[in-house]
Amino acid sequence: MLYQAMEGRLPLGDTFMDYAAFGTGSKVLLLIPGLNLRGVKGAGLSLAWMYRCFAKNYRVYVFERKEKIAAGCTIWDLADDIAQAMEALHIASADVIGISQGGMIAQALAIRHPARVTKLVLGVTAPRVNPTIERVVGGWIRAAEKGDWRTINRESITLGYSEAYVRRHRLLLPLLERLVKPADGQRFVRLASSILTFDAWDRLTDIQCPVLVLGGEQDKIVTGEASLALAERLNCPVHLYDGLGHAAYDESRDFNQRIMAFLCPD
Repeated sequence: MLYQAMEGRLPLGDTFMDYAAFGTGSKVLLLIPGLNLRGVKGAGLSLAWMYRCFAKNYRVYVFERKEKIAAGCTIWDLADDIAQAMEALHIASADVIGISQGGMIAQALAIRHPARVTKLVLGVTAPRVNPTIERVVGGWIRAAEKGDWRTINRESITLGYSEAYVRRHRLLLPLLERLVKPADGQRFVRLASSILTFDAWDRLTDIQCPVLVLGGEQDKIVTGEASLALAERLNCPVHLYDGLGHAAYDESRDFNQRIMAFLCPD
């Protein structure tokens, strides 16, 4: 079936990487999601539905970060992990979508492994850390170190989504705050910390493939200005969603359609 998803587990060195795959197309699309508490394992069907518009044209792969994350891990290390996973799955090259932290990893992948990336979409992300990222992600790290997952769950909604969305779901917030807790808190801290050392600004001109940038004007996590600066530096098209924030990829009605029009204009 078109939206049927499979889930796999790749051995990478002394650890593993979970992934989901779906779609019947002849081309390959790689999706790198943002930092989150859920992960890819067990989410294959929901991912296949969320990204169903790509399924006819592509075989879509959604990669999780490695299971074991070393202290001092960087975004560049995470990009190398993706390249290693592509090699293990015999994926020579792919169109790549990176969202939030995944967009940082996608930038690093296109810089470090240019032959792997044919087209690049960067959603609600930044080319380097800024004061807003430092404040928000730094707060999540401090909360995680105390085991305060409720704050991280709450802020992923209140900071990520539009005020209208938050108002509509305000009665559910106490429940949503308790929904997700990672199995390995230290892993989350190390992944979040990698964001705070990222800076690809001086190397962005090494990216030679076509790029599209999408952002949210009201982004309270990376800022809309970061999306505009990224697109200006790359000299590529950009669309900033008016009134939406970091979760523009979820709230906007045409986010995936805009990507599809860029990746497959014919």
